[in-house]
Amino acid sequence: MAALPLTALPLNEVQAATFCDRANALTAAEQDTLLRFAAVVREALAEPGGSAALVSRSGLDLSRFNIRYSHAALGWRGESGAWTTRQLYYSCDESRPRIFDQGVAGFVMGTDDPKLGYISVLRLPAEAANAVRLASLDGEIALGLLAATYSANAYAFSLQYQNCNQWVAELLAAAWGNLANGSDVRGRAQAWLRDAGYAPQGVEVNSPLLMLASYFVPHVHLDDHPAQDRYDMKLKVSLPSTLEEFVQQRYPASERTEICHNARQIVVHKGWTPAAAGCEAGPGDRVIALD
Repeated sequence: MAALPLTALPLNEVQAATFCDRANALTAAEQDTLLRFAAVVREALAEPGGSAALVSRSGLDLSRFNIRYSHAALGWRGESGAWTTRQLYYSCDESRPRIFDQGVAGFVMGTDDPKLGYISVLRLPAEAANAVRLASLDGEIALGLLAATYSANAYAFSLQYQNCNQWVAELLAAAWGNLANGSDVRGRAQAWLRDAGYAPQGVEVNSPLLMLASYFVPHVHLDDHPAQDRYDMKLKVSLPSTLEEFVQQRYPASERTEICHNARQIVVHKGWTPAAAGCEAGPGDRVIALD
């Protein structure tokens, strides 16, 4: 099945991991580091196995919420062996969410902090991967699941808004639930996710002032969240971590590799435990010096 001719981004175009598809200016040294980092990510994707993977990036800094990864995409292997990521971005120029295809280098360069970055590659078992790949490349499903209005903190079980990770969650539902496209496909995808045990943990918003941000910050909303969640300041939002937990629960044979870099080194860490903060190497980690 041919890929849908969605808006394609050239590999040398840097995309930010924030709400918009804006560009970050990188120095030559930062570009070199990120390109070397991307090469290691490609190695992880190229290991023998399935044809699709869940790929997550530490883009927007959410450390105040103890969140490392902000942006997830679905990676798929083309006939040439090269990997492409398909994901939702908010296009500021068009004031609407769009689906973009992007190479690994472009995906890696979409970080907010070029000096410290993390990528998580979750490789799916063959049967699960093949279903995801087919659904990802099905243009009707990919666009049928795209909501008209974007919200960075969209409630996971509302049709009112959608964020980038929620689109991925709903596409996984379409793939594994064998859902046909239709005007109600998002509702059916969310129902399938509920029945399958998808249950994002509430993100603790540790300041009442942050809850007021929805009145002043574009693309941040609260009116789709249940009243009790707003009162408790715990918002159930789809994040890369909730997607990974769901995949691990449903397909325990999935394999996770975390790749990170700082100014000195690239570290490759395998397994479900998180890589060390600051991208310091732990026991059994592979280290690649950057000097």
